[in-house]
Amino acid sequence: MLIGVPKEIKNHEYRVGLVPASVYELVHQGHRVIVEADAGMGIGFSDDDYLATGAEIAQSAEQVFSQAELIVKVKEPLAAERARLSADQILFTYLHLAPDRVQTEDLINSNAICIAYETVTSEGGLPLLAPMSEVAGRMSVQAGAQCLEKSNGGCGLLLAGVPGVSPAKVVIIGGGVVGSNAAKIAMGMGAKVTILDRSLAVLRRLDNQFNSSQAGASLETLYASKDVLEQQVLAADLVIGAVLVPGAAAPKLVTADMIKRMRPGSAVVDVAIDQGGCFATSRATTHADPSYLVDDVVHYCVANMPGAVPRTSTVALNNATLPYIVSIANKGYKAALLDDPHLLNGLNVYRGQVTCRSVAESLGLEYVDAREILNH
Repeated sequence: MLIGVPKEIKNHEYRVGLVPASVYELVHQGHRVIVEADAGMGIGFSDDDYLATGAEIAQSAEQVFSQAELIVKVKEPLAAERARLSADQILFTYLHLAPDRVQTEDLINSNAICIAYETVTSEGGLPLLAPMSEVAGRMSVQAGAQCLEKSNGGCGLLLAGVPGVSPAKVVIIGGGVVGSNAAKIAMGMGAKVTILDRSLAVLRRLDNQFNSSQAGASLETLYASKDVLEQQVLAADLVIGAVLVPGAAAPKLVTADMIKRMRPGSAVVDVAIDQGGCFATSRATTHADPSYLVDDVVHYCVANMPGAVPRTSTVALNNATLPYIVSIANKGYKAALLDDPHLLNGLNVYRGQVTCRSVAESLGLEYVDAREILNH
């Protein structure tokens, strides 16, 4: 199979679909890989590095899209990239379609086969989302700490405090991969941390994970009833939105009224912004202009947060995606999907039809069962 890797064009996005080591693996198994010139430069991989592992170098994105059977990316294709997709071409990347009707309609009209990293499943969860959730969760605390600085619109509070001065109160909504990684960093920095979740099993896991293993650190775990959520948000210096409904738009858990009533100079970091965000006042931002103020509350809503640490993020992502890419290349997309129900869950759009139920329901579109349509 001919696999194409275009350069990412989203604002301040330096990650790349395949690193040279992944290219070597695919070439070794008999496939061709064409990489757009300078696609890996942002993370220190030169064209020569790719050539040394057997890749071919294309001088433009048009060349990559026009030749490749399988396109491997990181972020959702922007309008210019969607226009280059052709019928029956396979696209494997993050899509986050539920809050994005325009992208969904463009992919439907392309008649391409679109597989989304974020809805591929495993027995333990979402294996292709987890690496970036780990990165984003850890970064969310760094970003929040910066938002609390006076120069960024915050109240001028040090997250860790100092002897004689209380640390900041950090509230994390959601105890999944993002939330647990955020808690790990926030506690390590000395903040007072509370996690809210509606699953008692998750709260027990977090209590066992943190309160039995970190001497001197204590994580408060609370059931996320509406009353408790409101109380905790209003008392927080920093709120991190870490909720996830796989494939669907994020629920708006923090209302505009709650934001208005938060302390001036407090901050919110919306890690769920890729799925539309979990704060009513959230709107997607970029690394070039990452934050804004609403009612004197600093909002950090960067939609590709792990892109700020692209070397770490790319290698972590490739470790997770490579086995699936190899499977698609070796077997062809149809056999790979039908042989692996977890990969099949990643199929969001197939030849003009929506095959992910949560995307269809979020956008009011017709849903078609993926297995049925592939066996037809």
